[in-house]
Amino acid sequence: MAQTDVLATHQLADDGRPAPRLSIVVTLLNEAETVEELYRRTVQAVDPLELPFELILVDDGSTDGTFAAVERLHAADGRVRAVRFKRNFGQHPAMHAGLARARGDVIVTMDGDLQNAPEDIPRLLEAVLAGNDVASGRRAARHDSWGRTLPSRLINGMLRRFTGVAISDFGCAFNAYRRDAVTPMLGSIGRQKFTKALVLSGGASVVEVDVEHTSRRGRSRYSPLRLTRLALHVLAGFWPQPIQWIGVGLGVVCNLLALALGAYGLVYWIDRSDFPGPLLGGVAVLFVLGIQGFILALVGEYLGRIQRGVEGRPLYTIDRELG
Repeated sequence: MAQTDVLATHQLADDGRPAPRLSIVVTLLNEAETVEELYRRTVQAVDPLELPFELILVDDGSTDGTFAAVERLHAADGRVRAVRFKRNFGQHPAMHAGLARARGDVIVTMDGDLQNAPEDIPRLLEAVLAGNDVASGRRAARHDSWGRTLPSRLINGMLRRFTGVAISDFGCAFNAYRRDAVTPMLGSIGRQKFTKALVLSGGASVVEVDVEHTSRRGRSRYSPLRLTRLALHVLAGFWPQPIQWIGVGLGVVCNLLALALGAYGLVYWIDRSDFPGPLLGGVAVLFVLGIQGFILALVGEYLGRIQRGVEGRPLYTIDRELG
C-alpha cells in the first residue's frame, strides 16, 4: 500500500502547524532520568522522515520530577503534548489517555523506560504503511530475568489460544497501529489490559517486527503477585465462559483422583491390611482446596469488574494537560 493511502494529505492544525500524521504515545511513571533522552532520541529518529508528528507523553502520577521535565520539553517544542494524572492509575489507563488524544493516522505506542529503542519507530511505521493494521513489536533478544520471561511466555500462550492470533509477544508495548483499527476499541482499552490483544481480537491484520530490547534501568514494577493477577485478568477478559470450563475440568480431575486413590487404597489394604486413609485423604482435600482457591480468585476478578461497571468510576482523572 502506498504511503498516501494511510497518511492523508497534510492539513493545518489550530496552531498553524501541519496536522500530525504520526502520533507517538509514551506512558511515563517516575522517568525523570530518561524522559529527556527519550525525547531527543525520538526526534532524531522521526525528523528524517519529514512527516508531521506529535509526541504525547502521559504521566501516570509520577512522584519525581518527570512532569517538570515534560513541561520543559513542551515549552521548547510545540509538538510535545502531555497529560498528567492526579494519581497513579496504571499503564493501561495511561495508554488510553494517549490513544484517545492522538490525531495521527498512524499511532506508535511505547513505554518511557527506554527498554525499547526509539530508533526502531521508522521500522514499525514502514510495516503499517506496507498495508498492515498493526505492526507488533517483538522483543527478539529480551533482556529480562527468568522471573519475568517465564510468566510472560505463559500469558502469551494463553492470549494466542484465546484470541486466535499467532503472534509471539503480546506483552510488548512498542507497536504501531492504524488509527481506524484502534478507534473501535477505545471503549475497552484501559479497562481491559493488553491493548494489542484487544485490537487484534477485532480482526485487525498484523505483522511482527523485531525490535531492540535493553535491560530496565532500576527495579521491575511487575512482581510475581502482579503477574499472577495479570494471568487472572487474561482468563477473565479473553477466555469465554471460563467458570464452566474450569468446573468441568475440576470435576474430571477430582473424579479421576478419587478413582485412583480408591484403587490404590483397596490394593494397599488387601496387600498389607493397613490402608493409609488419613494421609491420602488429606492430600486430596488440599488439592481440591487449591483448585477452589483459584476459582474463587477468578470469580473475584469478575465481581471486581461488575463493581467497577456499576459504580461508573472514571478510568482516570487528569491533573494537567499541555497542548
